[in-house]
Amino acid sequence: MDIGFPNQPTNQQIVMGVLVFPREWWSQKRKELESRGQRPPPAAATSFMIPAIIEQPLYPKQKQVLDNIAEEKMKRASKCADAGIKAGVRAAIIVAIATTIPTVIIAHKVPWAKANLNYAGQAFIISSSSAAAYFIVAEQTILECIHKASYAATIERERAAARSEAA
Repeated sequence: MDIGFPNQPTNQQIVMGVLVFPREWWSQKRKELESRGQRPPPAAATSFMIPAIIEQPLYPKQKQVLDNIAEEKMKRASKCADAGIKAGVRAAIIVAIATTIPTVIIAHKVPWAKANLNYAGQAFIISSSSAAAYFIVAEQTILECIHKASYAATIERERAAARSEAA
């Protein structure tokens, strides 16, 4: 008969060195601790990983500041994503027009293109160039917008901190 140590899995729960029912073992462990009047340790205390800032206990003022910063970041991200989408669509339309004209002319005038480029091939050339333009311009616009907004927000926070210290 295997007595085992408290809070340790028994031999029946381990098969080839692997814990078979970890959820059941954890629930039994929690029940044992609660029956002794102890609280189970939080996951952050028993984990080998370092808890993130959000997982650590915060004072109310710290939580409010972090919430405000997170809200600002979400607003900036939404604004920058909208700007990126608009710029990407604009670039895709321009590139679609700019590639349609030469593609169609070449497909009708050049003998090799006339023999090898059907309508699907022409559409593929136009759509792939438009998609590439959309993604390239959207990404550049989003990154540029986020960089500018982040810099502006940092300066604004520093000015607000300086004003609160001066007052």
